[in-house]
Amino acid sequence: ESLGKRNDLKGNEVCIGPTPVKALGTTDQHSQVQLYREGPNDKLFTFLQVDRFNRDVIIGPAPKNAPELSYLAGQPMSRLLNAEKVATEYALLHDKRPCLTVLFDAIDAGTVGQFIYLFEVTTSLAGLLFDINAYDQPAVELGKDATFALMDKPGSEALAEKIRPLAIMDQSFMS
Repeated sequence: ESLGKRNDLKGNEVCIGPTPVKALGTTDQHSQVQLYREGPNDKLFTFLQVDRFNRDVIIGPAPKNAPELSYLAGQPMSRLLNAEKVATEYALLHDKRPCLTVLFDAIDAGTVGQFIYLFEVTTSLAGLLFDINAYDQPAVELGKDATFALMDKPGSEALAEKIRPLAIMDQSFMS
């Protein structure tokens, strides 16, 4: 499925489609949250939160050269992960960014399957709301055809001739 479409079902040019972007906890704070909080307000943020972790790790003592981290010692890593989630959501909401949370009771095959199904249905419904076909992907075809041509698939010689000059690297940029 894909919601990225140039035309709606009536043929009108709409150039629509949300762009799903993965962000992993605080790993992506600096690379993404700055943009999300102070950049264009054109995104919806979906957080995933786990209520009961299958396993947990207790945070060990702070390193001797970082005693300021001693308050974390003895606390479960699950608490830290969920605190980071709530803190990031708070910061986004502070700047009036729309957020939602999908809460998992636990992580297992059933909850993961439900999550995948939720977003499959959501994609289908969004296609109806946008008045687009969520199940075709016409923009993918040119790239596939170009790959076939560059791999010498019979019948694609003309396209290969158009593409090959673009694939020649100008070595003067490499020195």
